[in-house]
Amino acid sequence: MNLNDYEIILASGSPRRKDFLESLKIPFTIKTHWVDESFPPELKGNEIAEFIVRQKNAPFVNVIQPKQIVITADTIVWCENRCLGKPKNKKIAKEMLKFLSGKSHEVITSVGFLTAKKFEIITENTKVFFKNLEDQEIDYYIENAMPLDKAGAYGIQEWIGKIGIIQIVGSYTNVVGLPLAQVKEKISLLVQEQ
Repeated sequence: MNLNDYEIILASGSPRRKDFLESLKIPFTIKTHWVDESFPPELKGNEIAEFIVRQKNAPFVNVIQPKQIVITADTIVWCENRCLGKPKNKKIAKEMLKFLSGKSHEVITSVGFLTAKKFEIITENTKVFFKNLEDQEIDYYIENAMPLDKAGAYGIQEWIGKIGIIQIVGSYTNVVGLPLAQVKEKISLLVQEQ
């Protein structure tokens, strides 16, 4: 994939998304804008992540240049018809993890790709199964990790993921925050189309 003539812009402050793009050896810059991540209450599952990605994309629409690709992304956890975003505090983080305990849920990541010609979204769903988490396991994780910046109050790559997740069906990198194989393929297609 020859990206010498392209400027890839990652519109995300997520250190995990930054690390993933760096692992592809793709040169990119980071530009972020504050965006209201609230959404209409009637939206469900994929619709929520895609709505927020459109919101994150909006500041770039009128300034996109030829040979630029802006990547926006949003990850949510969807369980029993409830959307779990990032918890505002440790109390909410504990409530979220107790809610996810012993159940399966979906991790949904939508990724937007804006070029001077068009805007496209890909959405990836991964099913995650948690064992029954003990209160002391949840408390230990909340005190020793950083659950407040993660949808559903957990990182699969962290301690809680190693001891608590018994199965996943789908993309692992999607659960971390970016479906890497799908993103790489989409960038390649966009470059070929330009």
